[in-house]
Amino acid sequence: MSDTVKYVLDEKDIPRHWYNIMADLPSPPPPVLHPATHQPVGPDDLAPLFPMAVIQQEVSQEREIEIPEPVREVYRQWRPSPLFRARRLEKMLDTPARIYYKYEGVSPAGSHKPNTAIAQAFYNKQEGVKRITTETGAGQWGSSLALAGSLFGLEIEVFMVKVSFQQKPYRRSFMETFGAKCIASPSDMTEAGRAVLREHPDSTGSLGIAISEAVERAVQRDDTKYALGSVLNHVLLHQTVIGLEAMKQFDLADDYPDIVIAPTGGGSNFGGITFPFLGEQLRGGRKIDLVAVEPSACPTLTRGKYAYDFGDTAHLTPLVKMHTLGSTYVPPGFHAGGLRYHGMAPLVSHITDLGLVRPRAYQQTECFEAGILFAKAEGIIPAPEANHGVKAAIDEALRCKEEGVSRAILFNLCGHGHFDMQAYRDYLDGKLVDQEYDESEIAMALAGLPSVA
Repeated sequence: MSDTVKYVLDEKDIPRHWYNIMADLPSPPPPVLHPATHQPVGPDDLAPLFPMAVIQQEVSQEREIEIPEPVREVYRQWRPSPLFRARRLEKMLDTPARIYYKYEGVSPAGSHKPNTAIAQAFYNKQEGVKRITTETGAGQWGSSLALAGSLFGLEIEVFMVKVSFQQKPYRRSFMETFGAKCIASPSDMTEAGRAVLREHPDSTGSLGIAISEAVERAVQRDDTKYALGSVLNHVLLHQTVIGLEAMKQFDLADDYPDIVIAPTGGGSNFGGITFPFLGEQLRGGRKIDLVAVEPSACPTLTRGKYAYDFGDTAHLTPLVKMHTLGSTYVPPGFHAGGLRYHGMAPLVSHITDLGLVRPRAYQQTECFEAGILFAKAEGIIPAPEANHGVKAAIDEALRCKEEGVSRAILFNLCGHGHFDMQAYRDYLDGKLVDQEYDESEIAMALAGLPSVA
């Protein structure tokens, strides 16, 4: 049908393997280093935090990694997710562009995050783990791991960035409904949290601080592991089900994207939608334009330094080379809490350094404006994080209009905004303002980067 709106795959089309871009990179990313010795870390160094199956995926060079059948069985609850042709948005913009979006808001948690939460919970359960600690920004990752923990019989403890904890009470309710414990971070439950509160009693928190608290709690008990919702290689690997499905759906549409766009905080959303397409390009396929979109108030890719840094504020994690604003930097409390991270996934940072990604930053009010325009056209209210991708897609479509060129634009609508209506209320009431980062704070944080030869 030439006017198809929704491209839907059957359950049998759920990918049987995740795609690992490490197999196709023109050069490998720099190694992860032990913070004390500055030597590459080995499996034993990571064993206190992660199950061995996850550690093996973190370092794997294999192009395809099989998805366990129990994970695929859970995926069937919402996968394959639909690919939409945004025909009403195209008409509203009067653009010759062909706009598509992969909609991950159909998952039980309302975002793309369960794609890795289910996998990580499965591997932890398989290894006999009883409890998982984690952090969450906007609450989508915490919600997803709470769901996964309930399905696999695991105790889940979530440190939620305080500003989001206060802005989004129903995310906490979602987590607790599934049996998870949700704590505002920084908290007095950990030394990392208490150290922040001593210096900044009114701290709004950050993902870096919440990671420190979750890691500290994980290493205190032998039956506990830590899970991360973004940044690391295995997390991006699990998210590639998004792009793999999208490739099949573009076959149904008899089309292929010229531009692929995704909001980018820690990098899992971006890696999930783009890596399968980029891998095909690196193997000699069609060239595509990759656009990574981040908030102007936390401009990791556009303003950060590509250097070795800690993934957390208390410096409990290994050193990874990534685009960073400095591990001690605390971003302002804008509403896209899932994008308030000081660093970027090493793999996303690496391909950006290779010139394969075009990063872009936007202010939050222009993103909400784009999100409302999209909602009026397509009937879906996006999460604040997703609005960044919507804004970039609209800008690219308007560029097509100016140039009189028809390009296929794909973006990942990574989640719905049903838990974020207070942010929309603030925008509609004129209370939502753009927040600028503090140049001096970033300069101070970057001055404290570890010295690595």
